[in-house]
Amino acid sequence: MYQFCTYFDRNYLVRGLTLFRSLTRHAEPFVLWVLCFDDFTHDVLSRLGLPNLRPVRLQDFERGDEALLAAKKNRSQVEYYFTCTPSWPLYILNHYQDVDLITYVDADLFFYSSPAPIYEELGEQSALIIGHRFPEQLRHREKFGIYNVGLLCFRDDPRGRECLQWWRDRCLEWCYDRVEDGRFADQKYLDDWPARFQGVVVLQHKGAGVAPWNWMNYAISIQGNAAAVDAQPLIFYHFHGLKMWTPWLLDLGLSAYGRMPSGLRRRLYAPYVRALKETCEWLRAAAPGADPGYVILGSGRDGIKTWFRLVRALFKGQVLLNMGRLAF
Repeated sequence: MYQFCTYFDRNYLVRGLTLFRSLTRHAEPFVLWVLCFDDFTHDVLSRLGLPNLRPVRLQDFERGDEALLAAKKNRSQVEYYFTCTPSWPLYILNHYQDVDLITYVDADLFFYSSPAPIYEELGEQSALIIGHRFPEQLRHREKFGIYNVGLLCFRDDPRGRECLQWWRDRCLEWCYDRVEDGRFADQKYLDDWPARFQGVVVLQHKGAGVAPWNWMNYAISIQGNAAAVDAQPLIFYHFHGLKMWTPWLLDLGLSAYGRMPSGLRRRLYAPYVRALKETCEWLRAAAPGADPGYVILGSGRDGIKTWFRLVRALFKGQVLLNMGRLAF
């Protein structure tokens, strides 16, 4: 039984459920624990009644955690979300004795094949992290972290708990959405884990952790439902930065990292966009009134600026027009 945990609010509801549906195809049997950052998300997930999805209210998660509540007072919303990252898997280990290995996953991951190779590399060790694997031209981005908080594993043993508790303590002390004194959000703290803690595995499998910032390192092939990265199975792709602006306009989030060839963009992103659309349709049928999670473009000067950026990105090939046939 794989035990995964993630968190999201209503803005990531469709993406979180698309992650869940990809796990259903490739990671059975599993449980996905979801920390719901608003009541709307918890209510929708509860109404769905999915047997292997366990929603937890934010109030239940926070109850009695005075240190976390104190940190909440001086963080922005997204900074508080980051602050919660290590506390969430630790909460599960502390409250559910049948969970002996927990894997945190970001809500914008999408699985293409079984995660089994990840756990084979972890073996009997206590924690697992994955590098950003930046190409040389993006190496400067290591100021945000050598490793990515997209997927991490923690075993319920003394070494795994030591690592997780240390990370929680640091995030309670400082966790802000800026680079400062060698820190950045919840992520930069991972930089020295292989030296600081025993039992930390740095994953080597190329098919896990493929993302907008490292796809250019690999030969990626996609034929039907089969996808490979340098001849290894593509396990998951991190669709970081993708925004659903409207039902027909999506920002792929690629502009900061370099132009992806149109053929690869079509083969890699179209299945995910199609899966998002299917999730929207399934959600509307299963939970009428559920918000599909589109970004609010805004009005006035800010809205005009947003539309201008979108039009400019569209002409640069960084935005997808989804007009029924997923045209790129």
